[in-house]
Amino acid sequence: MKKTFYAGVAVAALCAGSAQAQELVFTPGEGDFNWESFETFASEHDLSGQTLNITGPWIGDDKDLADSVIAYFEEATGAEVEYAGSDSFESEIRRAAQTGGLPNMAVIPQPGLLADLAAQGHVAPLSEETADWIRENYAAGESWVDLATSYNEQAGEEALNGFFYKVDLKSLVWYSPPVFEELGYEVPQTMEELIALSEQAVEDGFAPWCIGLGSGGATGWPATDWVEDIMLRTQSLDTYDAWVANEIPFDSPEVVNAIETFGTFARNEDFTGMTPAEVVATDFRDAPDGLFQFPPQCLMHRQASFIPTFFPEDADYDFFYFPAYEEQDLGSPVLGAGTVWAITDDNQAARAFIDFLKTPIAHEVWMAQSGFLTPHTGVNTELYANETLKGMGDILLGATAFRFDASDLMPSEIGAGAFWTGMVEYLRTGDAQAEAASIQSAWDAIK
Repeated sequence: MKKTFYAGVAVAALCAGSAQAQELVFTPGEGDFNWESFETFASEHDLSGQTLNITGPWIGDDKDLADSVIAYFEEATGAEVEYAGSDSFESEIRRAAQTGGLPNMAVIPQPGLLADLAAQGHVAPLSEETADWIRENYAAGESWVDLATSYNEQAGEEALNGFFYKVDLKSLVWYSPPVFEELGYEVPQTMEELIALSEQAVEDGFAPWCIGLGSGGATGWPATDWVEDIMLRTQSLDTYDAWVANEIPFDSPEVVNAIETFGTFARNEDFTGMTPAEVVATDFRDAPDGLFQFPPQCLMHRQASFIPTFFPEDADYDFFYFPAYEEQDLGSPVLGAGTVWAITDDNQAARAFIDFLKTPIAHEVWMAQSGFLTPHTGVNTELYANETLKGMGDILLGATAFRFDASDLMPSEIGAGAFWTGMVEYLRTGDAQAEAASIQSAWDAIK
């Protein structure tokens, strides 16, 4: 069997099939994992003969990784778990809620979907003890509680409806360290320093920013991430949340300011080396290519944690936190996404699995393999599979607040429609007020 090595521990290649059928990828007691949390959990939970059915969006390699974590729950409890993933998960879970046949647990990638299911009575509320645990053990813990709290029909009031696990980070700026070193540039710590660095790059004859909004039928979405990050750096969390819920209109001064601030980067030809029309036409996957050309065509690229997938194989790159304004004094918020576990057909094993997600080992097993970030403050961050993930994990742990991607929380007609096209039009016209008003009109039309 093929072996890979992580943190000095032999890791068996993941086997196909259910978690029950595969080996434990890390031998209990070996390596720098928190095995004490595993042993304590095992001593407190005997679920022999019980079953747990889980559905979610993870398929392919992600399903294998999820199964590798589930295997430890099975080993600790004696329960038999079956996880089934689907790339049509959202429509399938909604259909199951209408017709019956919900699983014991669902792994949900959108807080809005979780809120809908809870309001319809399909989600069992979690305890206040669990909410307190999240507040105490997750970085920016109150944010994670807030994101998963809404009206729960079973509780008859607002309740914690789910447990966040596996997070994606968006507030990142990518760059080439050799280029920065050659030019004598230092990583900026504040937004003021980032703007000053951008202006210095222009003086030195370089376009500081690689920006591309092209994405076929989804063209414009990269601009929405920019605006969301800027909202978090110029407004309070309450204002951000009110914007997401349309409790303040899209054409309010706070939102228009964020759009215009984005424009100071994306519509500035000195900053991008392109016309606004060229920025729109540049595919987001190709936009960072300029970082790795010599001489570089651009120096920095703001994009989420997935973007290295599209970097050249020999690219020398690093990243830093998209910084906050020092003068605003709004902390260090991060923008991202994530999955939340909910109990959709209550049983003892499902409740025990929520307890399992509190253990460091439930996070460390996936951390040490690939593609996983966690806000759990009790994990050993040295176990991250590579330095890139560790660096992202450190940013996540240093966050003062976390907010979900706003466009993912808005009605699809807005978040995956009018917001995208409105940003494209803004690049063309430069009229933030008019484009924001157009997006608000689209929102009014669906109310």
